[in-house]
Amino acid sequence: MQLHNGRPSDTTGRMDKELRVYDFLDGLKIDYQRIDHDAAMTMEACAAVDAALNATICKNLMLCNRQKTDFYLLMLPGEKPFKTSVLSKQIGSSRLSFAEPEFMEQFLDITPGSLSILGLMNDRGHRVRLLIDEDVLKGEYVGCHPCINTSSLRLRTEDLLEKIIPAMEHEARIVVLE
Repeated sequence: MQLHNGRPSDTTGRMDKELRVYDFLDGLKIDYQRIDHDAAMTMEACAAVDAALNATICKNLMLCNRQKTDFYLLMLPGEKPFKTSVLSKQIGSSRLSFAEPEFMEQFLDITPGSLSILGLMNDRGHRVRLLIDEDVLKGEYVGCHPCINTSSLRLRTEDLLEKIIPAMEHEARIVVLE
């Protein structure tokens, strides 16, 4: 697995949603590194990618309330367990559950296994609220998919917070998960 700087030089066969991510990051003048790999559908499959990126690889979860009126994208370290009760109490939402795949596609233009904070650039209706576990922010770099799960990016945590999230017109709420 090889780490490359920036977008691929040959974009043949790349999906439009992936290329939009590179256009977005390049437009913000963000430095990033990329690894291309086989589809990584689980955190276990991301272990080799994690080692090559040398970044905090995030587990990204799309959640919603029981009424399916409030939607959340939760970023937490890959190895950290997730307890809905702890998060529900912090954000004042009862009965959180995993959102159906159609909501990921409708709001973020992402399919399961590819969920990424960068999908928020497609959330023009601001339907999805961003939640970030405090431990994600402790590392210098964060790893994420460019809206597809056959590549992974390494972004500076500082760039994510100060440039990328504001450019997507979203705000991050920092949560503390045990």
